[in-house]
Amino acid sequence: MSRFERVRGRLRRAYQSSRESVRADRNASSDTPEPARVASPVAPGPTAPPSATVVGTEPPVDLHTSTASRDDADVPHGLRIAAAWCWRLIVIGVVAWALLRIVGTVKIVIIPLAIALLLSALLAPAVGWLLRARLPRSLATAVVLVGGLAGVIGTLTLVVNEFIRGAPELSQKSSEGVRQIQNWLKTGPLHLSDTQLDRYIDEAQGWINSNTSDLTSGALSTAATLAEVLTGTLLVLFATFFFLRDGNRIWRFLVRLLPVAARWKVDDAGRASWHTLGAYVRATVLVAFIDAVGIGIFLVIFDVPFAFPLAALVFLGAFIPIVGAALSGGVAVLVALVDSGPVTALIILGAVIGVQQVEGHVLQPLIMGRAVAIHPLAVIIGIAAGVVLAGITGALVSVPLIAVLNTAVRRLAARTVPDTPPDAVVVAAQAP
Repeated sequence: MSRFERVRGRLRRAYQSSRESVRADRNASSDTPEPARVASPVAPGPTAPPSATVVGTEPPVDLHTSTASRDDADVPHGLRIAAAWCWRLIVIGVVAWALLRIVGTVKIVIIPLAIALLLSALLAPAVGWLLRARLPRSLATAVVLVGGLAGVIGTLTLVVNEFIRGAPELSQKSSEGVRQIQNWLKTGPLHLSDTQLDRYIDEAQGWINSNTSDLTSGALSTAATLAEVLTGTLLVLFATFFFLRDGNRIWRFLVRLLPVAARWKVDDAGRASWHTLGAYVRATVLVAFIDAVGIGIFLVIFDVPFAFPLAALVFLGAFIPIVGAALSGGVAVLVALVDSGPVTALIILGAVIGVQQVEGHVLQPLIMGRAVAIHPLAVIIGIAAGVVLAGITGALVSVPLIAVLNTAVRRLAARTVPDTPPDAVVVAAQAP
C-alpha cells in the first residue's frame, strides 16, 4: 500500500469518528431537559417551557410596543394616544402663532407680495402669448403690465367722473328718501310720535359728537399711512414685473435650497399650486365680470343712477366669494330704493339674488371645476379669518390661499413619484 492510500484511509476514519461523536451528543442533549431561563432586558418575556417553574424570580411584565417602562404600561392606551396628540397640537399651535406674529409684523411687505402673486397669475397667459410672438421677455412683461395698469386707471377714472356727475342728484333724492322713511315710521305699524323721532335723532347726533375725536384720529392715521400705501403700490408693481419675467428662475432657486430628496416632491406641489392659483384668479375674474354685466343690465333697464359705478363695485366685490357680490349688490338695492322707490328696489334685489344663484350653481362649478373646488364652510371661515387678520386685503387673499394650500397638501401627501422634469439629466448606473 502506498503512502498516499494510507493517508486517505486515516482521513476517512477520522471523518467517520467525528460524525459518530456529533450524533451521540445530539441524542444526549435531546434526552436531557433544557434548564429554564430568566427573562432579561435584551429578550423580555418568559422563555422557559410551559411546565417549568422558576423559583426566586418575579413574574414577567407584558409591555405594549408603544411603551418603554412599567409606568407607561399602567396608563390606558387611549389616554396615551390623547396625550400624544395634545402635545403635538400644542407645538403646532405655538408655531402657527409665531408665524402669525411674524406676518403681522412684516405685513407691509407680505400683503403687496401676495397681491403681486395674484396679479402675476392673472397676467401670466398674456405674457406667454407675447413670448410665443417672439417678443423679448422683458418687453413682453412691460407691455402686459403697462396695459393692465392703464385699463385699471381708465376704469377708475370713468367711475369717479360718473359718481361726481350724479352725486348732487343722488343727495337730493336721499333727503327725500329720509323724509319718506320718517313718514313711514309715523304712519306705519310702529306709530312713532314726533317726540320719539326727535329723541332718536338727538341720540344719534350725540353719538356722532362723542365719537368725533375717534373719527378724526382715524382720518389722521389714514393720512399718516399714505406713504405706506404708496410704498406698497410700488412694491406690488415691481414684484409683479419680476414675478412675470423671472418667476420660473426664482422658483428653481428656492427649490435648490431644499434637501435633494425633497426637491422633486416640493417642485411638483409648487407647480400644481401655481396652476391652481392661475385657474382660480382667471375664473374669478370671469365670474365677477358676468355678475357685473348681469346686475348692470337691470340697473340700466330700470334707470337706476350710477349704473356703471355700481356695476364696477359688483365686479370688485365678486373677488370675495359668496359675501362680496351680495354686499355690493345690496348697495345697488339701496340706491334703487332711494332713487326709484320700493318696487324697483325689490326688482333689483331679485336680480341680485338670481345672479348669485347662477354664479353659485352654474358659473363657479362650470368655470372653476374641481381643481379649485372648496367647501363653502371653508370659504366663510377663511374670509372671516382674513378680515380679522388683515381687513379687506385679508378677505381678498384668504380664499386663493386656501385653494393653493389645498392643492399643495394633496400633492405632497400623494404616494406617487413626480414626473421627471423635462430638463433633467438621467445617468445610467454602471453594472457591478
